[in-house]
Amino acid sequence: MKPSIPRGTRDFGPVEMQKRQYIFNILRTNFQLFGYAPIETPSMENIGTLTGKYGEEGDQLIFKVLNSRIHESKDEKKELLKKEFNTSLEKSYNSELLTEKALRYDLTVPFARFVVTNHHQLTYPFKRYQIQPVWRADKPQKGRYREFYQCDADVIGSNSLINELELMAMMDKSFADLKIPVLIKFNNRKVLTGIAEVLKAQDKIIDITVAIDKLDKIGKEGVVKELREKGLSDIAIQQLEPLIDLSGSNQDKVIVLKQFLGDSAIGNQGIAEIEYLLHHLSSIKIQHVKVELDITLARGLNYYTGTIFEAKANAGTFTPSILGGGRYDDLTGIFGLKGLSGVGISFGIDRIYDVMDELNLFSDVVSHASTTKILLTNFGETEQVYSIGLVAKLRANGINAEVYPDLVKMKKQFEYADKKGIPFVGVIGSNEIANHTIMLKNMTTGSQEEVHFDKLIEILNA
Repeated sequence: MKPSIPRGTRDFGPVEMQKRQYIFNILRTNFQLFGYAPIETPSMENIGTLTGKYGEEGDQLIFKVLNSRIHESKDEKKELLKKEFNTSLEKSYNSELLTEKALRYDLTVPFARFVVTNHHQLTYPFKRYQIQPVWRADKPQKGRYREFYQCDADVIGSNSLINELELMAMMDKSFADLKIPVLIKFNNRKVLTGIAEVLKAQDKIIDITVAIDKLDKIGKEGVVKELREKGLSDIAIQQLEPLIDLSGSNQDKVIVLKQFLGDSAIGNQGIAEIEYLLHHLSSIKIQHVKVELDITLARGLNYYTGTIFEAKANAGTFTPSILGGGRYDDLTGIFGLKGLSGVGISFGIDRIYDVMDELNLFSDVVSHASTTKILLTNFGETEQVYSIGLVAKLRANGINAEVYPDLVKMKKQFEYADKKGIPFVGVIGSNEIANHTIMLKNMTTGSQEEVHFDKLIEILNA
């Protein structure tokens, strides 16, 4: 039977990997430019670390890992499995069932656990970036995978809104470097809490935020239907509708919000934070991205408490969310470490890749699978030994080089270079060995010249 891979996962060949590494390198460079240091966390976490942090819908998408040692009989295991996967995650990790671990759902909750675990070794504010895969038991579709990479940057141990401004500047720089036209939407969870207060539906805050966050996916009618199913009154829905339909400039929206929120203390605190960011956008010189206040943006994760971000591609036919993030005031508190506020963003590398592919933004980046700059041919044992010594000198000068390993016809060796996209081929025969030269062929132009080593280095470094 032909082998296959699980749905929602993908193989990446050399061409794809070069494109992905291009994205990784830009983001890594910008993370470090803004003062963030790298960390990594395990692929698996204890299931109790993850559950209850993402909301009911998010918890259902966590991949649970079966315990490796189970002593029950086959039939007993089958019954336990059936019971396990019909049990809510909150209950399952406390029960004597089959799972104690789970694949990480995102990088933020493991980061909070990392901070608590290593609290006394860290310097605050602690700024970290993390580039690793995550897993979600979601229905696979374009732009939505079960295994995908996230590229996160978070700062924890600071309440200052300067951190939000810095992250917006980082988004602008990164998307400019990637050449992706982007719309950054932002909102504030305090405003959403204030809205729930005005609607006298404080107990429905999670239901309200989860529902309105789906506006782009299910439309206004779908949102209204879901709110009604969650028990929100028709009067409250009617009050909420003008905000769902809100349009105009960022300042126009702020004015409407102030009127709607009235005397809500937490709502007005959220407005003040929004106005601070809008006022100082010019200071951080946002040039590439468009920034829009979006009252329907909620981010479905329960741990957000302040500013929330989402970025969408603003060109082409495929315009998914390619970044998300926000402020969380007490995420470490769930692990026993109170009073550490943090804020962060997460770049969705796989969706960024798909967007760049559609917009043909890789055309000037990479056109071939090979990273090799020059291939040295193989004429025979004597020439091969000479080439091995020469390729070592090339690598010592920082040039990616390889020797064709087998003694075959020159035509096959040139075809190899052509198919791999190697730009230069060095032909070494007895004359070249005697003259301490190399016959260098440019595979793009077809021209060739006999050069000494210093000239060779100069051409390959050009």
